[in-house]
Amino acid sequence: MRSRREIEALLDELEHCVADDLEDQDLDFKQWDTKSRDKAVKKVVDMAICMANGGGGSVVFGVADRTSGREQAVLGVPPEVDINVLKRAVYDQTDPHITPVFEELHVPEGTGRVLIMQVHPGMPPHTDTKGGGTVRIGKDCQPLTGTLRRKIGVETGETDYTAESVSVTFQDAISNVALESLRQMAKEQDAPGDLLRMDDRKLLEALGVLRKGKLTRAAILLCGNEATLREVFPGFYWLFLAMRSDTHYDNREDRVSAIPSAIARLEELSRAYNPISTVERGMYHFEYRDYPEIALREALMNAFCHTDYRLHGPVMVKWYADKVEISNGGGFIAGIRPDNILHHPPAARNPCLVEALTRLRLVNRSNLGVARMFDAFLVEGKHPPLIRELGESITVTFLRSSLDAEFRHRIAQLDDPPLTTDQLLVVHALRRHPLADRDTIAWESQLSKRRVEEVLKALAKRHLASATGEGEGQLWRLAGAFQSAPLTAQDPETQRETLLELLQQGPCSISQLMELTGLNRSAAKRHLNELRQQGLARLEGKGPAARWHASEPELARD
Repeated sequence: MRSRREIEALLDELEHCVADDLEDQDLDFKQWDTKSRDKAVKKVVDMAICMANGGGGSVVFGVADRTSGREQAVLGVPPEVDINVLKRAVYDQTDPHITPVFEELHVPEGTGRVLIMQVHPGMPPHTDTKGGGTVRIGKDCQPLTGTLRRKIGVETGETDYTAESVSVTFQDAISNVALESLRQMAKEQDAPGDLLRMDDRKLLEALGVLRKGKLTRAAILLCGNEATLREVFPGFYWLFLAMRSDTHYDNREDRVSAIPSAIARLEELSRAYNPISTVERGMYHFEYRDYPEIALREALMNAFCHTDYRLHGPVMVKWYADKVEISNGGGFIAGIRPDNILHHPPAARNPCLVEALTRLRLVNRSNLGVARMFDAFLVEGKHPPLIRELGESITVTFLRSSLDAEFRHRIAQLDDPPLTTDQLLVVHALRRHPLADRDTIAWESQLSKRRVEEVLKALAKRHLASATGEGEGQLWRLAGAFQSAPLTAQDPETQRETLLELLQQGPCSISQLMELTGLNRSAAKRHLNELRQQGLARLEGKGPAARWHASEPELARD
């Protein structure tokens, strides 16, 4: 939910954008219906249901969401509208009941006030008294269909498929090999010794997957034999493909096996296609794989933990020459999206299974696994993972990129505390764009502009980044330990590319370009004229008012 102060600041931004651009998972703006009191109240009830089902949020009434300019957009709510009447209407017309908090915010525009409705997360699914409802997904309120009701049941833990008991005996269902693999994997992660020394039954009871003498589906996933897995989870298997092209493969292996055995075998298959680079530094030799093994382990563990086992389909690893794709059935839940997964509170699709793996220290309930994947690539100067949701499946893609041994050494030499994942993402963005404004950094790092500003300040405080200019035209570059060789030491092509990048971010005088790049006037002028001859840059104005611009694509083609 958004605070009163945050909403006041957002209203000021309406001078430069429409309210719809500011909306998010936990924020919506609605114009008050002055023609029909009943319709206006119904809209309040509907939005309360939508937000409660979506994890809570703030709704600002009295703002037209598609009108630009604060004075035109802020219309207000009539003074005769009673907050207590609205609160009672929401309570009476929802099931289970929702009790929102209303705040009055005085504004100089329109009727003089807007209303902020704060909706706390409830116990979804909430509906109106006729059984209808919606749920907040991104910036929209989607109908509460059967699929979404099932999804909400998963998110709230009411329908944990892996916690269900199965009608099989311990002796017939459990694989001793899978149990040993589970113990060995947990031992490698320093799981509690007293837990691992328990006999098989006591271990599964301690993990919460053997309840009142009955095995759960989670127990079968952890240490069931192949026959039982096929019976309990028909259609589930794992698949490894070493791809020669998009449509042909050189190696294929698919099996039905318990999670620990599956991960061990998939890691074994991966090593043959994941070469090692050796870096010498002094008397020491450091080994790095093309794809960090810790990232592969986290991606595989996430895939098995968050698969929707009611869907028939595999956990699949496709190994290409230039990338690795790891996918599983079951989309995101609880409002998690590719662009917020690093910061969203953790949400488990299969709580019973995840809790057992957490006790064995094989997964982390604090949502650190995704951050570890990103860190493993970023500290080696490689491209971060890509995460996509395609229908009812999630795919994690690792792109093959070269190790930057010097950058890795510089990271290792930094004083504590280590860089956060967000800081590494911003450093990665500045390595790709040596001089960049906040918008470019936000786009490249997939962080919000506000978060980018916080990270840049933190990096500047550690002398790892520095700014040039002020206001919207301010540009950032790496500094200190991350500072690359000066542009004057780079080859002419790199110098021209850097100048073009600067022009693409906004018009510049030749003096500004000299200050930003360190080039002398003669070199800067020579490169700019070459860019102009290539149709990539143009000069407008004369004398002190002269400014260089990046040419539009249409002009460049001409």
